[in-house]
Amino acid sequence: MKILIMTDMEGVSGIVTWGQVTGGAPMYEEGRKLYTAEVNAAVRGAQRAGAEEIVVVDCHGAGGDWSFNSLIPEALAEGCTWVAHHPWSRYTELLEQGADACLLVGMHARNNTADGVLSHTISTVKWHNLWFNDDLVGEVGVNAALCGHFGCPILLVTGDEAVCRESAALLGGGLTTVAVKRGLTRYSARQIPPRRAREMIEAGAYQALQRLDAVAPYQPAAPVTISIEIDKVEKMADFQGKAGVELDYDAQKVHSRAESWLEAWDQIWHWQV
Repeated sequence: MKILIMTDMEGVSGIVTWGQVTGGAPMYEEGRKLYTAEVNAAVRGAQRAGAEEIVVVDCHGAGGDWSFNSLIPEALAEGCTWVAHHPWSRYTELLEQGADACLLVGMHARNNTADGVLSHTISTVKWHNLWFNDDLVGEVGVNAALCGHFGCPILLVTGDEAVCRESAALLGGGLTTVAVKRGLTRYSARQIPPRRAREMIEAGAYQALQRLDAVAPYQPAAPVTISIEIDKVEKMADFQGKAGVELDYDAQKVHSRAESWLEAWDQIWHWQV
């Protein structure tokens, strides 16, 4: 089995503030340790399930040279290789080679989820909300659509209860989820101690890989429309003149249309390799 593990920091047990996930902040190093340990747990579970190749992709934008570079190299499990400092949503090498499944570790809920710890939908962009056809999605949806474009299913999501709920609603009941905390507000949570959370993640990864067909690859129906709700009207101009893109100033939305999800995404997504 070839397994892709895509990772983020906000959904890790013990993390509840931006200072724990922002490069250079006083609590960031603690966050990195917690983050790396949960990723290692997923690697161990995948190994136990028989994975022969495991590629971990650091998907957390911590700012500056720390962006997509928050895992601690010396502490990483030896059973994987990992991708660091690569543009977000742009690592497709293993997917192109035929990854059997993807595991999402440390995920957070989409923007404006009241019980979602540090909830947001891509912190560096210009929109409040994001839709793939009629599906309102967060970052789990983006990761799932990217993998789905190459026929790869998401089989595991770990994070808080809110993102587990959101992911199951999008991907179906066959999805394995591991909730390591329950959001009380956006910046507080009732949490499972990290050591026990890691045991749960390892067991979840092992369980998820017992049935590679438990979840169908997420593939928005073609032709695909990606819609984004822009947060400030003046930012609409940034999308002016792009092929396949329409601007609706009344609704303050931008619509990107194409035959495939990846083509529609490329028309509006600013990070290129």
